Amino acid sequence: MSDLLLKIEGLQTAYGQSQVLFGIDLEIRTGEVATLLGRNGMGKTTTVRSIMGLTPATGGKIELRGKRIERAEPDAIGRAGVALVPEGRQIFPNLTVKENLVAFAGNRNGSRDPWTVEKVFALFPRLAERAANMGNQLSGGEQQMLAIGRALATNPHLMILDEATEGLAPLIREEIWECLAELRRAGQTILVIDKYVERLIRLADRHTIIERGRVAWQGTSAELDADHGLWHRYLGV
Repeated sequence: MSDLLLKIEGLQTAYGQSQVLFGIDLEIRTGEVATLLGRNGMGKTTTVRSIMGLTPATGGKIELRGKRIERAEPDAIGRAGVALVPEGRQIFPNLTVKENLVAFAGNRNGSRDPWTVEKVFALFPRLAERAANMGNQLSGGEQQMLAIGRALATNPHLMILDEATEGLAPLIREEIWECLAELRRAGQTILVIDKYVERLIRLADRHTIIERGRVAWQGTSAELDADHGLWHRYLGV
């Protein structure tokens, strides 16, 4: 099997009569960290929602491990090994930290050394300390750790983070970046949306910039780092 994990070709998506995506192309290989970049409202989250089946594509195709998923239901896409850390975290407020993790635990990618609740607690000791706390008793940073841990507990082929560090205090944000770097070293395939370009360049292999629902640029971290004009033109940095 090819190491091409996710392949998107000509993706079009609309909300009712309003078209948002106009032919997005994207490829992610196993073990890569990729990003979606762009200003707010340019189509990044809609692309993620289409991958997850939450906002179905109106055109184009999405392949996961060689199988078409653009018409699949969200639960089927999740079972196929795509896990989303959504914008706003969306953890269950009336479940404990441990219950939030146990509810999603599974070995979707057939790993010989899968993520377990205990391994998530080892990655995020703060969650272990709050294992019996309800979801609504956590800080924003702790909720983001729990959202990442919940995704890892499914042992996904692909983990997607939408606004990975949005609204977090600098120290907590740094913890999340370190966590993502550790996951990369462990071989986890990741697609991440975030606004901190400097950190994404250090973390990711490849980048896709979206402008008004179209791919404006794609390239490596070295190429993006070398052309700060792209930052000002498309990212408002």
